[in-house]
Amino acid sequence: MKINQRHEWSLSQDDAIAIQEQLNKEVITEDKLKDKIEFVAGVDMGFEEDNTVSRAAVAVLRYSDLEVLETSIAYRPTTFPYIPGFLSFREIPAVLDALEKLEMTPDIILCDGQGIAHPRRFGIASHLGVLLDMPTIGVAKSLLVGKHEPLSEEKGNWQPLIYQGETVGAALRTRTGVKPVYISSGHRISLETAIAIVLHCTPKYRLPETTRVADKLASDR
Repeated sequence: MKINQRHEWSLSQDDAIAIQEQLNKEVITEDKLKDKIEFVAGVDMGFEEDNTVSRAAVAVLRYSDLEVLETSIAYRPTTFPYIPGFLSFREIPAVLDALEKLEMTPDIILCDGQGIAHPRRFGIASHLGVLLDMPTIGVAKSLLVGKHEPLSEEKGNWQPLIYQGETVGAALRTRTGVKPVYISSGHRISLETAIAIVLHCTPKYRLPETTRVADKLASDR
């Protein structure tokens, strides 16, 4: 994949906020997808040597049957500290390196983190989507912002995630009786379509197969 670098990554927190507030204006939360999704990717991160080295993993799966078709791993020095709300500045540099190694180009990318369910509506999925101009979905294991009504226990049930009076995502039950994940539009996709894609990618476990494969690669498990 060809990557377009829009800004530097080693910067202050104030500069990071300015970038988020500038680029969030480009986020599209409507469906701008191919007519048929053929390939879906997942990205995840691991850290080595006391968090000084970032290890990014990408897995590309065929959408129809979720078979793994290609994987990629990249390493890069970690240049941004762990600060909630600024995950993209810590992780995306290595993720871009891993994506650049791919021979295939996925139609959509699922990120282990937030999309617009973020204090400045610009989590890692939105940031990555804008940089790549590709459809992306945030699939987070924990809540960053917002509240939702209780969910029933059945797989597929979801409730809107409300933050500052707006729907920014959904709490989604991807497995009956298991705690939900938190879905939000990253870029070029609606919430309803994002939910449908995530449910397709979770035939058995709580997390999408894209995330499960990328997580194993990123953590060497």
